[in-house]
This record gives sequence, C-alpha cells and structure tokens, in this order.
Amino acid sequence: MRTTALRTIAPDQLCLGMFVHGFEGSWTDHPFWLTRFLLTEQSDLDRVLASDVAGVVIDERRGLSLGDALPPPVVEREPLTLPRALLATHAAASFEDERARAQTLVASASRDIAGLFASAHAGEMLRLDAFVPIAADVIASISRNPYALIAITRLKKRDEYTYVHSLAVSALMTGLARTLGLTEQEVFELGLAGLLHDIGKMVVPDHILTKPASLTDEEFALIRTHPEQGYLLLSRHGGMSEIILDVCRHHHERIDGSGYPFQLKGEAISRWARIAAVCDVYDALTSARVYKKAWSPADAIARMVEWIGHFDREILFAFMKTVGVFPPGLLVRMRSNRLAVTLPNGRRASRPRVRVFWDCRARAPLLLEELVPEENLSGDQIMSEEYPLDWAFIDWPALSERLIAGDGSALLSGERRVA
Repeated sequence: MRTTALRTIAPDQLCLGMFVHGFEGSWTDHPFWLTRFLLTEQSDLDRVLASDVAGVVIDERRGLSLGDALPPPVVEREPLTLPRALLATHAAASFEDERARAQTLVASASRDIAGLFASAHAGEMLRLDAFVPIAADVIASISRNPYALIAITRLKKRDEYTYVHSLAVSALMTGLARTLGLTEQEVFELGLAGLLHDIGKMVVPDHILTKPASLTDEEFALIRTHPEQGYLLLSRHGGMSEIILDVCRHHHERIDGSGYPFQLKGEAISRWARIAAVCDVYDALTSARVYKKAWSPADAIARMVEWIGHFDREILFAFMKTVGVFPPGLLVRMRSNRLAVTLPNGRRASRPRVRVFWDCRARAPLLLEELVPEENLSGDQIMSEEYPLDWAFIDWPALSERLIAGDGSALLSGERRVA
C-alpha cells in the first residue's frame, strides 16, 4: 500500500494515466486552467513537455504511480521473423483429440503469460522472444483443429481473465487470419499481437480491472489509456513488428469513429486493428467477468452484427466462418451459387445450418432445402454475405422469417418485387 499519495516528478517522467495534482512554480508556467485532472490525451502531455514547468505533482491514488509508468530502456533487437518450426505441417485432429492438448496449452501458457507480464510490470525488460513459442503452440493447435483451443479458452475463470483473454484473442486472430488467406508471416505476427494487445493493462490497478460495480469516469478514463501505455512499452523494443504495435494501439478503434484512443474512422484503421477489434470484443462478450455473465457465441455474434459501424463487415463475416457461428436471418451465398438464409443453431449451437431457396444463375426460386455447410471442399460451403436489395428482396426481415419457418410461398407466388 502506498505510504503517500502525492509525489513530485520531472515533466519527462509524466505519462498518460497519471493524475496531475498540481505544478511547481508560477501558474503562468503551465498551459492549463485546471491544475487537477487525469492525463488521458497525448496532446495534453505534449503541452506539459513543451512548457516551462519545473515539476509536476501527481496523486498516485487517483492515477498511475511513477513505478507503474516507468518503461524499460530502449533495447535494439532483430526484427521478428517467422520461426521455421511454424512452417511444419500439422495433421488434422478431431475436436476431442485436440481438446486435451488445448487444455494443457491453456494451463501452461496462461501461467507463462502472467509471469512475463509480471516481470515487465516489475521493471524488467519485456522478453518478447518468450512469447514466440506460445504463439507457435497456438498456431499449431489451430492448424490441427480450428475450434478446440477457442472452445477451451471460453471456459476461463474470472480471476484469470486477463491472461487467458490474451491467449484466446491470439487463437481467434490466428484462425481469422487463416480464413482471410493471409501469409504465414502475417498469421505469426497476428498471433503474437493477440498475446500482447492488452499488455498496457498491466499498469492499471487490479482493483479497477476487477471492480464488480460500475466504474467512475476517472477509472474508465484510466482504463482507456491502456492501448497507448502498451504501445509505448512495446515501441521501446527495437525491431518490434508494425503489426503488433498497430494492434496494441488501435484495437479499440471503431469504423464509425466511436472508438478510442484517437477516434479513427474507416480506412484510417488498419486491417490488423480491424481484425483485432472483432476478436477482442467477441472473447470479451463470451467470457464471464465479475460484473457480467458470459454470453453465448450465437448471442455475441448477433449483437455484433447489430452494432452497425463498429466493425468491418467483411472481416466480421469472415470471423463468423472462422468460429462457425452465424446469426439467424442472414442472407448468404453458397459455393453452389445458391442463396440461403442462416437458421438458428438450436440449443447446442454446434454447427451452422442454412436453408437454400434461390438459384443465382437462373435468378429464380428453388424448392427449400435445409443443409449443414461442410468444413471441407467436398460439400457446399457458405462463401459470402449478400445484401438483400442487390437481389430485389425488398422486405428481407419479413421474408427471412417466413423462410426460417419453412414457408417459401412468397417466392413461388411472385410476391418478391423484381428489380
């Protein structure tokens, strides 16, 4: 427990997340009307550094302490390269066979991640190379079976959320990168980025991260500094991957500009950060926390689809294919060049189901057919999301409800308006 709340530091020791209690010297030496505030904006930090302030008084009970905020010195390192072991071919495994290996991986990797984060928090140099074998194990597991490790990480306990969440996001990003057809080097770097994306939270006090009640405005503002804190920590490692830095700094940005820390919009957000945003939110929603129950995968995906403007739609759809979960009522195109509506998965929600109803070549209705898309190329697969108006389905919500109920009469009777 801290013996004193106030500490005077040099301006160059100040960082985001600290609570400024006052400034040494005359009020004319600093650029603020207020002298007590939580420092959350880089622009405000830059103004302090450019001023004539001799010292800054911080309140360590209301923000980060000096010990929390001091990053390790810059160390030059070789750029990250794809380990040759990751190029090995892994034989496919059943869910049951891979589940046992995944359980062992989650137990050992979460302990390793916790230890590495703790060492960095204690002021030691972050051992980035120690995360590489964890990423390699994640990639190998996803290669053997794309679902087992993801399923195991959903069972995380509330008190181990921070570390297993990092592992889960790594697994989800690895699987999504494979679905998107990215290179093995990109898959590797995104896997590492998932492990490191929340490393900035290690400077946020545990009592705030695990608080069961609503956060105060100050507490929430402090948590919102973690992307920049993590970026500053990681950027002090020479040779750090731009993908990892970008994911750490921007995984809370949203397509419509409603995210943080920079309120980036649209194309200003990299593809890497868009991938991370989807995976991070999905795991958070499907995890139990001290302040909420876990949502089912189907409920999480349904809500994410409803949050228009939050996520890249194409990446979100690829993510649905990755985890095998689709919200009911989605219009999709099959590999067989047929249109289908996605169906509720039922109580077990184990496999996606669709009802085929339209021939894309003939642009004509078909007899309704229910099927379970195959995971291999031997059967039909879901290929893309389609937009109802592109096919002149004017009232898609009503039509999809009838199709889900097994009623194709609206199509056969010509109620569909022809474009």
